Amino acid sequence: MLKLSNLTSSAGVKKSKKRIGRGIGSGKGKTSGKGQKGQNSRSGGGVRPWFEGGQMPLQRRLPKRGFTNIFKKSYEIVNVQQLARCAGNDPVTPEVMKEKGLIKKIRAVKILGAGELKESLNVHAHKFSGSAQAKIEKSGGKAINL
Repeated sequence: MLKLSNLTSSAGVKKSKKRIGRGIGSGKGKTSGKGQKGQNSRSGGGVRPWFEGGQMPLQRRLPKRGFTNIFKKSYEIVNVQQLARCAGNDPVTPEVMKEKGLIKKIRAVKILGAGELKESLNVHAHKFSGSAQAKIEKSGGKAINL
């Protein structure tokens, strides 16, 4: 009966590691399978990754495109319907929005107009879309720029 307790490996399954540099009788003596001379025969020899033997490397052959604008202003986006979670907190500032989980970091906040707002809130943010400002004021609140 075959059980886990009486399993053994078959002959030839476990191959022993080739011991290099252990004399000419081993088959991998003297130069240890690295040949006579050259870069790869030396200790620490070999080429770095992506080296193409002196040919112009791929990352230098490809054209470069575009740039990153280091002055770009990035905003945390909050929709009007999400402001309902801040009901009872007046005024609604970026600190309150972070506390309620509407934004990840306290930085420039922009309010967009997706959804509806039932309660009147005084919302403090850095930017408002036109529709968001209209919906906040329609519900009886104020959209205040920081």
